[in-house]
This record gives sequence, structure tokens and C-alpha cells, in this order.
Amino acid sequence: MNWTLILGAVGCLAACFAAASTGAIFKPGAWYASLRKPSWNPPNWLFPIAWSILYLMMAAAGFLVWREDGLGLPMLVWAGQLVLNAGWSAVFFGLRKLGWAVLEAAALWAAILACILLFAPISATAAWLMVPYLAWVSFAVFLSYTMWRLNPGPHPVMRRDEAGTLTQRAQM
Repeated sequence: MNWTLILGAVGCLAACFAAASTGAIFKPGAWYASLRKPSWNPPNWLFPIAWSILYLMMAAAGFLVWREDGLGLPMLVWAGQLVLNAGWSAVFFGLRKLGWAVLEAAALWAAILACILLFAPISATAAWLMVPYLAWVSFAVFLSYTMWRLNPGPHPVMRRDEAGTLTQRAQM
């Protein structure tokens, strides 16, 4: 049993799980439900299914590259795209900054493309595992942009008052 490979696989899964956990921290909730959405907006039940599959594919891609190349530039870019991925939920659902979320999603898109380009010479399989993610984020950038245009701000942000109760306050 090769413990290094097992730890590498677990590490890639844990990193993806950590990025995915922001979806549980910054939940869509009533505010998201109240937003105007385009007719082509996917149903809410589709998002967790799609993201679960994509996170597993990201973890597999990261593991394949780590196994072949170690912790070089490709894995740093992979980690960076996970940080950007996690940040989108915080910006869109947490801060409710739809315009900033579009820019954040565009940066994520560029980081995913960089991963694909860096992964391809190391592992064609890893590069191809990232392609559906790039496609989904391409759609997400356009969806984020459309929702930003349909819902001009400001949007109230949830904050805790002195008693620890969540309340909405208008953005400054």
C-alpha cells in the first residue's frame, strides 16, 4: 500500500471539499430566491449535483498532476482556482455584490483555462477532466452577468447584531 499516493488523493479531495464547503456557509436563501433570473436559469436542484461531479473531477485531475509532477506551478494554479471557486460564493451570496461576482467568476474561468493548459503536457486525462468545469464556469459567468444586469443593487447584507441575531442591513 502506497501511503504517499493515498495521502495525495485524500489531500486533493479535502482541498475540493474545503472549496465546496463555502456553498454551505454562504447559502442562497430567500434573498437569492427573490432575485430576477433569466428564463434559462437552471433549477436549484441541479447545482449541487453538477458541483459534486465537478469537484470530484477537479480532485481527480489535481491528483493525477500531483502524482506525475509534484507540487509545482500546475498545482499552485490548481489551488488558486479552488480559492477563486470558494470566493465566488462569498462574494455573490455573502457580500451580495453581483458585479464583483462576475469579475470573480471571470478570474476563475481564466485560472481553470490556465490549469488545463498547464495540465495537458503532464496528463491529458487531467486536462480533459477540467474541461467540463470550464464549460460550466463559462455558463456561470454569463449567468452571473445576466443576474447582475437584471438585479441592479444595492442588495442588503446579512449581519449579526449585538445579540447575535442575523439582520439585514443595506450596503453602503
